[in-house]
Amino acid sequence: MASILRFRKLCYAVPLKLQSFEFSKVDQKQKVDKKEEDANVFLPAQDLLEVDDQKKKYPKQQQRKWRCIDSCCWAIGYLCTTWWLLFFLYHCFPATMPGFQVPESPGVRLKRDGLTALHPVVLVPGIVTGGLELWEGRPCSEGLFRKRLWGGSFTEIFKRPLCWLEHLSLHHETGLDPPGIRVRAVPGLVAADYFAPGYFVWAVLIENLAKIGYEGKNLYMASYDWRLSFQNTEIRDQALSRLKSKIELLCVTNGYKKVVVVPHSMGVIYFLHFLKWVETPPPMGGGGGPGWCAKHIKSVVNIGPAFLGVPKAVSSIFSAEGKDVAYLRAMAPGLLDSEILGLQTLEHVLRVSRTWDSVVSLLPKGGETIWGDLDWSPEEGHACQLVKKGNFQCSPNDNYTDAMRGFQIKETEKYGRIISFGKEESQLPSSQIPILNSKELLHGSATETVNSSCRGVWTEYDEMDRESFRKIAENKVYTSKTILDLLRFVAPKTMQRAETHFSHGIADNLDDPKYEHYKYWSNPLETKLPDAADMEIYCLYGVGIPTERSYVYKLSPNDKCKSIPFRIDTSADGDQNSCLKGGVYFVDGDESVPVLSAGFMCAKGWRGRTRFNPSGTATYIREYQHKPPASLLEGRGLESGAHVDIMGNVALIEDVLRVAAGASGSEIGGDRIYSDILRMSERINLRL
Repeated sequence: MASILRFRKLCYAVPLKLQSFEFSKVDQKQKVDKKEEDANVFLPAQDLLEVDDQKKKYPKQQQRKWRCIDSCCWAIGYLCTTWWLLFFLYHCFPATMPGFQVPESPGVRLKRDGLTALHPVVLVPGIVTGGLELWEGRPCSEGLFRKRLWGGSFTEIFKRPLCWLEHLSLHHETGLDPPGIRVRAVPGLVAADYFAPGYFVWAVLIENLAKIGYEGKNLYMASYDWRLSFQNTEIRDQALSRLKSKIELLCVTNGYKKVVVVPHSMGVIYFLHFLKWVETPPPMGGGGGPGWCAKHIKSVVNIGPAFLGVPKAVSSIFSAEGKDVAYLRAMAPGLLDSEILGLQTLEHVLRVSRTWDSVVSLLPKGGETIWGDLDWSPEEGHACQLVKKGNFQCSPNDNYTDAMRGFQIKETEKYGRIISFGKEESQLPSSQIPILNSKELLHGSATETVNSSCRGVWTEYDEMDRESFRKIAENKVYTSKTILDLLRFVAPKTMQRAETHFSHGIADNLDDPKYEHYKYWSNPLETKLPDAADMEIYCLYGVGIPTERSYVYKLSPNDKCKSIPFRIDTSADGDQNSCLKGGVYFVDGDESVPVLSAGFMCAKGWRGRTRFNPSGTATYIREYQHKPPASLLEGRGLESGAHVDIMGNVALIEDVLRVAAGASGSEIGGDRIYSDILRMSERINLRL
């Protein structure tokens, strides 16, 4: 009965109360003032004085002004709400919807055609895509034992960001573990199947391999700590020795079938290092002896290979920027640079990433011979206005017309100038550009007493004076040759440590004993392929996406201490069809790796018998024209050519499955080229 009465009151009594409030704001104020006067009539004089004092002391609270932090909070709220809504809809919708036919996966189709697992497959992940877990840490990491610090949900970034950054950093002198911290690679296929929940890396390829019969006994993920230099993965974790033993075991337990190795991104040059290490005598090498690769490896199927490095590694070391960060800073400067928020995001990123030797392995290799000088580059004649065209397949002997290329020909861009201070300097003739001798720069004054009164994140820039910054900017242009001197100047500890493990030149004489040192093994221009004539090497990569090639910089307007003194000049834009946008010059590629770096070695450096490929190992180029998803239901796309999304490209998956099932390069169609890689390779004057 009581419940019924309460319900009746809610339905009838409350609406009547609401009606009583339907009068103007003026009437409200008058009634409130009247009540106050009536109440004050019954108060003594002393109490009335106290009431007046209270009103003066606590005036009516004014409406709070809208602040930057409010905008950030609302933006985060909108993003989270949208994400949860999409997540809910994704799980509510049926697997098949009317009018949308889910395409058949390559694995199912090839299995129906009779394709079955034959050769064991080894997957080698690239930089940042492999998971890392904690085995020992500081007190702030309590409760995180064997929990993922990298990959997965990334929840620790929000819970304890500074502790998270501290544990991801390596020792700035040794490049190994800091005292009291042990972070190790996650083992198994789960190491890199998904980078984050719902964001696949290897998962789609693994699933399709499973469709034709692959499982744990013939499929292996060679995870490693991607932060370390390649030789340090062996020194600290014996990662190369474990990979050697696993390949030998896979061969023995699968009927002595040779292994198909599938590296991705930086994993490509990591495995190139392994090919030299495994046949080199101990203690520097694995002791497999000559012929080990010929005996154990059928094919190396390189996906998104960064053989000759990537220019974005330069901007990463120089200012912790790329095109995405530069655009974000231009659209929302308060998010990264606000003194009120005090995030110092880029300073933290710069400090941590400069402890990772692997970043230096991705700097451009080959100098001006490969990447061009002040007035020349292999990509001359390209513009970044993509041509709308359908996909097509070409034979290696086709003549590539301008209509078939992904980029239209226009006026020459000077891509060889990897860093230019000013838009004009990136375009002027070299005779009009003041050039400072790099030796003068290196021997100039670079240190000063660090101001301990400054609060913020320490970086190597804090040991440089403002005069040094001015000299760097006055030396208007840096090519792939002088860029190394620049990085040695602004990041001396990083470069000194990392250059004991990596080299970025071109060998004059590969028979010189110095090239037996491991620092040269990951550079395809300073090492030989193994003597394995029957082995095949594939270069599989996407094309048709504007990819970072060079940058326009400026001095940072922010003159506060403990900050990065340089930034990409996002105000530098070209005309409508120009390759310059937001301070970045673009060329053809897969969004991360330019075509030049991905395809040159397979197109020319290793094609036929060369001094880099003395046994004549066969090489094949398979390009995948980028096609964005037609709708949200396609996810990241079935024909994407983007650097990571290409792992879900159905054509690429089919090529990998056919090679794993025993097909040769000629049997899957030989070369398939959409880009201008052959013409670019012809323009490079490299002695073979």
